[in-house]
Amino acid sequence: MIPTFAAGHDRQDISNALIHHGAVIVESLLESGIIDAISNDLRPAFDHQGHVFENDFNGYSTRRLGALAGHSETFGTMLANPVVVAAAEAVLKPNCEVVQVGSTSAIEILPGEKEQVLHRDDSIYPVDLLSFELQISALWALDDFSEENGATRIVMGTSDLDALSDDDSLPVAQAIMPKGSVVMYLGSTIHGGGANHSSQPRKAVVNTYALGWLRQEENQYLALSPEAVASQSDEVQRLLGFQAHGPHLGVWPDDPDGLWFDS
Repeated sequence: MIPTFAAGHDRQDISNALIHHGAVIVESLLESGIIDAISNDLRPAFDHQGHVFENDFNGYSTRRLGALAGHSETFGTMLANPVVVAAAEAVLKPNCEVVQVGSTSAIEILPGEKEQVLHRDDSIYPVDLLSFELQISALWALDDFSEENGATRIVMGTSDLDALSDDDSLPVAQAIMPKGSVVMYLGSTIHGGGANHSSQPRKAVVNTYALGWLRQEENQYLALSPEAVASQSDEVQRLLGFQAHGPHLGVWPDDPDGLWFDS
């Protein structure tokens, strides 16, 4: 089972559960109006370009989008959600000065899609060289998540991909949760999208938060236009990577107010 909390629960308890168990659900953390606004903002891009990311890993009946701050001004409310940011900082800040976004993705699993291969999100980095977590993921339900429509699968109890096999008895839990909920999991947590056996698409947004000194998975400086960045709040701009990490990494000689150097 994935530890599950109500939206108003103590943030430290939520963060501790994430660190201890590798995954945690917070139910109904964003109200339906915000979720619907983000869904409506993403719809044109889903329909126009969501298919271009089809491959063996992402699936061939799944639409995907990146650089979500360029598609929705409302998205910043989700990205900077204080419960999620608190969890990211609890996991990551012992090993960095600031937390930054690794990637922003929207996923729409269409009816008939198969289960995604189980994987770790942090495998994009040389994880064998480091003994601590490099990132966390926050996957938001834009629709109700159910077993039938492909709720994300989480492997509890191990982060060792080599331990998995076809007849493995390791517990695999599904993130069954209502629309507006979020499942957070560590970069080392094994997971994968579920198969959609329903007649309706299942939409989600997944944002990763990484150590501030890592190379970002998604290059926000090129993926987003200056206008898209300017439309976001100062907090969201910083999360997107528009700040320095301490006095020496990512500095900008033309810093207009001196604030980008703050940690």
